[in-house]
Amino acid sequence: MLASKTKKDPAKLKAMDEMLDESLGQAQENRIVKGMVLEVRPNEVLVDVGGKSEGIIPAGEFSDISLVKTGDELDVLVIQSENDEGMVVLSKKLADEKIKWEAVYQRYQEGSVVKGTIEAKVRGGMTVDVDGVKAFLPGSQIDVSPVHDPDPFVGQTFDFKLIKIVPERHNIIVSRRELLEEQLAVKRRELMETLKVGERRMGKVKNITDFGVFVDLDGIDGLLHITDLSWGRVRHPTDVVQQGQEIEVVVLDIDRERARISLGLKQAQPNPWDSIDTKYPVNSRLRGKVVNLVAYGAFVELEPGIEGLVHVSEFSWTRHIARASDMLKVGDEVDVVVLSVDKETQKIALGIRQTEENPWDSVAERYPVGTRVKGKVRNFTIYGAFVQLEDGIDGMIHVSDMSWTRKINHPQELLQKGQEVEAVVLEVDSENQRISLGLKQAQEDPWNTIASSFQVGQKVKGVVSKIASFGAFVELAGGVDGLVHISQISEERVERVKDALTIGQEVEARIVRIDRDERRIGLSLREANEGDSEDFKVPEEYLASESANALKAGQNIVGLASAFDQAFAAGGEEWSPDAEESK
Repeated sequence: MLASKTKKDPAKLKAMDEMLDESLGQAQENRIVKGMVLEVRPNEVLVDVGGKSEGIIPAGEFSDISLVKTGDELDVLVIQSENDEGMVVLSKKLADEKIKWEAVYQRYQEGSVVKGTIEAKVRGGMTVDVDGVKAFLPGSQIDVSPVHDPDPFVGQTFDFKLIKIVPERHNIIVSRRELLEEQLAVKRRELMETLKVGERRMGKVKNITDFGVFVDLDGIDGLLHITDLSWGRVRHPTDVVQQGQEIEVVVLDIDRERARISLGLKQAQPNPWDSIDTKYPVNSRLRGKVVNLVAYGAFVELEPGIEGLVHVSEFSWTRHIARASDMLKVGDEVDVVVLSVDKETQKIALGIRQTEENPWDSVAERYPVGTRVKGKVRNFTIYGAFVQLEDGIDGMIHVSDMSWTRKINHPQELLQKGQEVEAVVLEVDSENQRISLGLKQAQEDPWNTIASSFQVGQKVKGVVSKIASFGAFVELAGGVDGLVHISQISEERVERVKDALTIGQEVEARIVRIDRDERRIGLSLREANEGDSEDFKVPEEYLASESANALKAGQNIVGLASAFDQAFAAGGEEWSPDAEESK
C-alpha cells in the first residue's frame, strides 16, 4: 500500500524537476528562454538567462551586431546548461529557427496552400522560403510539364501546396505542380462547358508530332491533325507551325465525355478549291513547282494549297517515261497545261507534253505512204522490229514484210539492233501513233522473175539455213528459200532432221514443186541423183496429187505435195532463234 501511494505521474515529475531547476538557477537544455543583454562585445554578446546564469552568443548569429543594445530582451535556445567554464551555451539563431518552425507547424497542415519564394537549386529539386523556413520542392513538382532548366525559377514567388510535414526532422515538402493541375482542372471544366463547334480560338503550339500538333487553348489541349494544317500537301507539321507559336484555330469537334477537342488551322482560311474551276480552266497554261514525285507521276504546286498531278503518260509525246524521277526532281519549276479539274474530289490533272507541239500531228505529212525512209533498228518484238525514223518517232516492220522469199519467224533472223535499214512507209496512224514499214517493199520481188531462174526438175545448190522437225530450209541463189521435207532427205528413213543435216551445210537438190501463188519451192535431196535435169520427170503420182489432191499424206513421193503444204503452213511448229540450239 505504501509503494502505490508514493508512485507519481512521469509528466508531473518532469514539470516539478523543471521548476526545481529554475529555482536553483539552472537553464534547461533545448529550451527557449528569455534572456537580457548584459554586455555587447566585439565578437560576442553576454546574455543573462536568469537564476544567476549567463551565456555567450557569437556575434555571427546576429544580422547586425551594431543594432544590439545592453538591456535588450532576446529569445535564446539553451544548448548546454553549463560548459567547462561554468557558462550556459546559448544560440539566438537556433531559437529564431525553432520559433519559426513551431509557428509553421501551428499555422499550416498537410494540404494547405502556402506562399513561398524559390531560393536555390539543390540536388533533386529546389529550396523554398516559407515564412522564414526552408521547404523542399522536388524537381518533378516545379511545373505541370518537365522543367529542364530550373534557374529561371530562382527568386520567383509562387503559391505552393504543402504535401508533407515531418516535424521531428524539420522537413517540409511542397508542390507547385499539384496546385497548378487543380487550377487547370477547374479551367478545363469551365472551358469544356463553354466551348462550341465552329468557333475560333487563339492557342499556343504545345507539342508537335508526326501526325499533328497539340494546341493549348488556355488550359486544355486540342489536337490539330496534319490533314487540317493546310489546304495543300504537308510533309511534316513543322513545315507549317513551330513550337510555342500563337495560332488561330477553328473547333471542329468536341468529345466532352473523353475531354477531346479536334481543331483545324486550314478551316480558318478560305478554301482555294471553292473557285478552282474558274481560276484554273481546262487548257490554261500555268507554271508550277514540283513538290512530290511518285512512281506514276509528279505533283506540281500551282499555289499554296493547290496541287495537280502530271501522270507519266503526259510527260512526252514521243518518249516512254517509266518513272517521273527519270525526268524531274523535287523543286523543279515546270510549265503545265490543265487537262481536267474535279472540284468535288479536289483533283487537277496536268500535262507537260501539251506545252509543246505534238510531232505526231504532222507525221503523215513528213512520211506519206509509199515514201522510202532510212532508220536504225532500235528494238525487237516476236512479231517485228522497231525502226527509229527520228527522235521519238518509230516505225514497225512486221515479220511478214521483211522478206519476199523467206519465212521469217523472228526479226533477229534478218536484222540486228543498231543496223541501218531502208524501208517503205505502208501505213500512218497519227491518232494511235503508229507507222507501218515494209522492208521487202524496198526491194524488187524476186518471184516476179522466178520462172526465168527456177523450173521443176532443175538441180540446184544451196545452203541449209534452218532446221525444223518437219524438214530443212535451204537458201538458194537470190536469197530464195526452198523446203526439203524430212521424207525427201534420203532413200532411207530419217527419224530426226538434225541427224542428217546441219545449218550451213551445202547441199544439192532437185526442185520438185514451184507454187508462185503461195511463193513456195519444194526440194528433194533423194531425187537429186535421178538423171539430168533435162531427163528428170516428176512422177505421175506427184502430178496426180497436185491436180486431184487425192493421195494420202502417209505416202512417200505421192504425199509430197500435202507434206509441203503442211510444212510451209508451219503446221508442226514455229522457228525461233533458240529453237535450232535446242534441236
